[in-house]
Order: sequence, then structure tokens, then C-alpha cells
Amino acid sequence: MPSKEKKTSARPVDFYNQRYVNREKIKGWYRRELALRTVKALQRNGFDAVFAESMDAARDIILRLVPEGATVGVGGSMTVRETGVPQILHEQGRRLFDHWRPGLNAEEIMAIRRAHLTCDVFLTGANALTSDGRLVSCDMAGNRVCAMTFGPRKVVIIVGVNKIVDSLDEALRRIKEVAAPQTMRDSGFAAPCGQTGMCIDCESPQRGCRVTVILERKPYYTDTTVVVVGEPVGF
Repeated sequence: MPSKEKKTSARPVDFYNQRYVNREKIKGWYRRELALRTVKALQRNGFDAVFAESMDAARDIILRLVPEGATVGVGGSMTVRETGVPQILHEQGRRLFDHWRPGLNAEEIMAIRRAHLTCDVFLTGANALTSDGRLVSCDMAGNRVCAMTFGPRKVVIIVGVNKIVDSLDEALRRIKEVAAPQTMRDSGFAAPCGQTGMCIDCESPQRGCRVTVILERKPYYTDTTVVVVGEPVGF
């Protein structure tokens, strides 16, 4: 008898490529829906909150929020730098208060940190954002979180969808276990978390977690806009 050939169910490579493309679309859809829900929660809490589909879209929004002639403070935020906005403003000849600029001495850095409190527009990120619209941030020096609450005429807070969590407990855990170790590592400080990637609630002189601020509602006297980006941004 002739042997029966075994049938195979081989699928073309394009099938797998298409599945990958579809999954990426699904991930983008999920991030978008999560971000949009959180934007609505921020708006209920009094914030002027907007959704940006991508980093490019966020950059355009932020630049439109900075008036001509305004002095601009740049908080100690990786998120803000990733937008590229400080570099663009610098190239436009705007007056920037950026204490991460190379070549500054300790006195100059401190003067810039104080200037953050009185600038026209303050740009910063947040370490975590709860899905019910509360912003949680932790600082080493405190100038960033202070400027987020009172002083500047306008505050713009940029938050990637990767920082959205369900509760305040999760926000604080994210700061300790995700944001702080990476920030300390990037900054070169000798806090233990920057060496091991783990928080041990240290007593280090270079401990980064010293001042924590929760914005439950928009600060009363401050014009505050939150830009929620539908992509992972910052630490």
C-alpha cells in the first residue's frame, strides 16, 4: 500500500508577524484606555489634564503651554528631559532654570533650585499617578515637590502611562522599589538602593527618599496641567 503522507499545519511566517503587530496594537489600546480613564479622574480632581498619544504629541502640548518671554524652571525629572522640551527651549533662547546643566557649582545649583519656586512655568514629572487621579512624588532636596504645589504661576506635570497605579500604597511602593533605585543609580548617589536595586529604608546620608508630596486635588492657587503620555516615560 502507498504510504500516507503526514499532513502538516505549517503557517506562513507572515501569520506570526501579523500576530506580533496585532499584539502591539492591543498593548497600545490598553495603555490608551488606562491613560484616558486616569485623565478623567484628574479632571474630577480639578486638574487641567490632557492625554498625549505619544512623546511627540506630549512635546507639542508642553511647548504650547509655555508663553513667549516666560521664565521656565526645569525640575529634577528624567521624564522632562526625555520630552526634549528643555533643549528646544534652550535653542529658542528662553530663560531656563535647569540645575542639571553641566558646569554649575554648588552655589549656582542652589540658586537655580530656589528660582524654581518663583518662575513663570515649572516643568516636572511625578513618580506615580493613581488611577483615581492623585499624583505622588518624592524628593531628596524638596525643591521639585515644593514648586509643584505653590510658587510658579504655571506648573506642567508630565507622567508616562507606566507610572499609573491603583492606590496610594502602590504609588509609595513604586517610588521605593522602582523609581528611587533607578534615580539614585542615574544620579550617582551612594544610597544602597542605587547599588542593589532594592529599598532597605536606609539611613544613608545620600538617601533620596526624604520629602514626599501627594497632590490629591489641584493646588488652590496654582494653574496646574497634567499631561498623561500613552507611552512609558522616565523611571
